[in-house]
Amino acid sequence: MQGAYFISGIDTDIGKTIVTGYIARRLLDSHQQVITQKLIQTGNAKISEDIEKHRRMMGVGMLPDDDARLTMPLVLSYPASPHLASRIDGIAVDTDHITACTKQLLARHDVVLIEGAGGLMVPLKEDTNDGLIIDYIQSQGYPVILVTSGRLGSINHTLLSLSTLKSYGIHLHALAYNQADDSSDEVIAADTKQYLQAYLKTHHSDALWWEIPRVDEHSFGLKHS
Repeated sequence: MQGAYFISGIDTDIGKTIVTGYIARRLLDSHQQVITQKLIQTGNAKISEDIEKHRRMMGVGMLPDDDARLTMPLVLSYPASPHLASRIDGIAVDTDHITACTKQLLARHDVVLIEGAGGLMVPLKEDTNDGLIIDYIQSQGYPVILVTSGRLGSINHTLLSLSTLKSYGIHLHALAYNQADDSSDEVIAADTKQYLQAYLKTHHSDALWWEIPRVDEHSFGLKHS
């Protein structure tokens, strides 16, 4: 992998943070220079808890790029979509600043994994013309890693997300199947997985299928040289 990749999900609470941390750790273990960035963090004060979770999974402490706020360019206090959280906090969403931070990270690392907020159609700004997360992804030309799972309803949400990516002309790099979010019904989970694999092969044949195992963020520990 090389460059910036945007990690989005078919819905909120689908496991984007765990998946981002897991991918980053695998890349580190394969000796790639990788950093994660949280596009916009809501529901936090001063520091991004998602970035902290990424670092635990990567087996490292907080990094200089974290201290410089390049990996968390905007942290908002209210736990809501960015457009609402920014309105409540009275802080404008400055996408130019976010992009500049990503470019600085790209100058220092082989791979930047950008974790989004919620799904593709979440509003970043009040602007209803081009203020959605997917509009930002399109404007930057980022390939997408889409997080899905085997829970009931995920086929519908996944196919809608994939169709939207295609309509926006956005490249799908991988579909990341998060096993930690599987349905408690094994029949549903198994059928969902099989269906999504077949759909991906038919409609996004150049995209990768990644299975993300059930992982405990605290089980990774610190890396040793």
